[in-house]
Amino acid sequence: MTIHPLPPSKSPEKRSEILYGVDNAVGRGVYFMSNVQKRMDIYFDHRAPSIVVEVPEYRSGYIDIRKRGGKIRAFTEITKNNINYCKELIKLVDELRHLNGVKGGLAVSETEYMATTVLEEAKPLTQVIFSGVKEVVEQGQYIFDTLWNTAIPAEQRIKEIEEGIIHYETKIIEDPNQIIEEISRITANSNELSTCLTSGGMQYSYNYFFKIKKKLLEKQKKGKHKGIRYITRVDKDNIDLVKTYLSYGIQIRHVKDLPPMSFGVSDKEMSATIEKMEGGKKIQSLLISTEPLYINHYNTIFEEVWKSGIDAADRIKDIEVGLDTANLEIIQNPKEAIERAWSYLKTSRNDVSVLFPTANALSRQIHMGLLQLLKETTEQHGVKIRILTPASEQIKRLINEATTICPLVDFRIAEEKLQTQITLVLIDKKHCMIVELKDDTRDKSYESAGLSTYSDSKSIVLSYVSIFEILWKQNELYEQLKTHDKMQREFIDVAAHELRTPIQPILGLSQILQSRIKHDNTNNIDYQELLDPIVRNAKRLQQLTEDILDVTKIESQSLQLRKEVLNVNDVVLAVLADYGSNVKKLGDNIKITFNSKEDMYVMADRSRLYQVFANLLNNAVKFTKEGSITIIVQRKYNVNEETVVSVKDTGVGIDTDILPRLFSRFTTKSPTGGTGLGLHISKGIIEAHGGKLWAQNNINGKGAMFSFSLPLVSK
Repeated sequence: MTIHPLPPSKSPEKRSEILYGVDNAVGRGVYFMSNVQKRMDIYFDHRAPSIVVEVPEYRSGYIDIRKRGGKIRAFTEITKNNINYCKELIKLVDELRHLNGVKGGLAVSETEYMATTVLEEAKPLTQVIFSGVKEVVEQGQYIFDTLWNTAIPAEQRIKEIEEGIIHYETKIIEDPNQIIEEISRITANSNELSTCLTSGGMQYSYNYFFKIKKKLLEKQKKGKHKGIRYITRVDKDNIDLVKTYLSYGIQIRHVKDLPPMSFGVSDKEMSATIEKMEGGKKIQSLLISTEPLYINHYNTIFEEVWKSGIDAADRIKDIEVGLDTANLEIIQNPKEAIERAWSYLKTSRNDVSVLFPTANALSRQIHMGLLQLLKETTEQHGVKIRILTPASEQIKRLINEATTICPLVDFRIAEEKLQTQITLVLIDKKHCMIVELKDDTRDKSYESAGLSTYSDSKSIVLSYVSIFEILWKQNELYEQLKTHDKMQREFIDVAAHELRTPIQPILGLSQILQSRIKHDNTNNIDYQELLDPIVRNAKRLQQLTEDILDVTKIESQSLQLRKEVLNVNDVVLAVLADYGSNVKKLGDNIKITFNSKEDMYVMADRSRLYQVFANLLNNAVKFTKEGSITIIVQRKYNVNEETVVSVKDTGVGIDTDILPRLFSRFTTKSPTGGTGLGLHISKGIIEAHGGKLWAQNNINGKGAMFSFSLPLVSK
């Protein structure tokens, strides 16, 4: 079958269309790929890898894009059934990732968009949607980027499948009946169950899952289940239902202002929805995950909200006698809201917690005299004040100035990604003021603020206290981890430098003694046999210290390079010349050849480039008992011209167990031992030069090839 590119019926900038039939669909796909200049981002479901690999028009299109210097990113669902196709697909794209549950297909380039919902394994497409409309292209790119950031490397997924590693899954279900089945399964399989629901969600839970929960409560009585807990808003509408739940032994607490989603957490899975779930209607969309991070996160949220909740039995009593007096007030005037917040701060007697959304928000309050107020409150009344604000370029300067004026206030800088749109003020765990940030560019607080909310509701205040505590502790843990990491690097650096001190005299004096024995023609073989292992092991220890120092420099980004314009071929020949004696020891079993058609000039550190190539050559020799080692230096035409240096051997190849983490620290399966630092260091050196280092097993299944690229420069 020969299919020619099919251009759109009108210019792609003004046209979106649907094409039917193999000739039209494939022809448009070929046209789309022929227009790609810089990049093609594409995703498709588990059937499509076979289509790309088996249909010549698609395979050739991918190859041509990369020949033109274009980049291809792709993700799909990698399964046991398509794993071999995915291994081939890895060779056709620049990067392949895995994502569970991918449906249909979408491709986007700089100017065009194409999508399909009809895919059949190893068969051409029969229907595609094509568009050159700018807004459609941008939307397609946004969809791709969003999903791409949640996908995992294909190599990792392939390794999981081949080794049977447990795979954690996160998915969204949009079929109401399937949602009921999934929640039933999660509930029935649980050993403990914690659920946060709206009032309507309680009715939904009762309608579809109460029978299962009664069975769990029977198991709890026998000590085979840890119990069921609910957080909800108990009101007049659901009071009878809550009483029913309580009568069966379910624990319930009342929270007036619930989190913005309903969720449930078992010991194995979590589920969540942002729907209001009014009147017990079926859920339309549900997130389910077995990821430990998700489970722990929602468990933490539940526990914090649970602590701030009111026992349902007490809440029922309040409703029945008419007690429900907590204040909730919306303040529209920003000036009034800020003045109220300051007045509560002045009258505080125990503790104050403040979360600022930006450095500008804190700066505006400082200009109004906040620091003097904080100083008086801490020094005169002994109030504990904590202030948390996101990181920024100006925040450190602000806090340094603030601590000189009010040293008793505990300022803390959160991670930069903590970006909120509110200022949160909590006074004595009794008052809560939330001020909306409307315009952060304004100079005055009254002009930058929007609506504000005040509450003295115990549940609301304690809920926000819990949220603040979580953020405060997370930041504290983050700082501790940074300090620990810094101390660890410093210790390794000091230890490596200290190791250098005894190694140098041991190695130097041993070599002098060796030289004197040979010079004096001493025939005592015992002396020589004792000295040889001393020198050999001292050299190994010396290399280890140098490797450790290199690792610390690379990971702390303090590796210094003495760059100059040099010929890559000269470095390769220098390594081969220094390696000459070792080559002779290989005998006739291994042949080393060097192939370069032209001089290649790069801007690089000669000694570091020598180090990398020597390491790759040593690896090739170490894993090759017989056959050949071929060194290739060639020019690569890409977006920018590069030189690619490859060391190809016919040895045992790279063990598939370590291939995904080959360039990580301490990764090795060398028959002669080793620390596994060499490739990690080499990768760091090459990347510091603006290049890339990679490895792959040879297609014929015999041996491996290690390659690195560097940008070319003029002589």
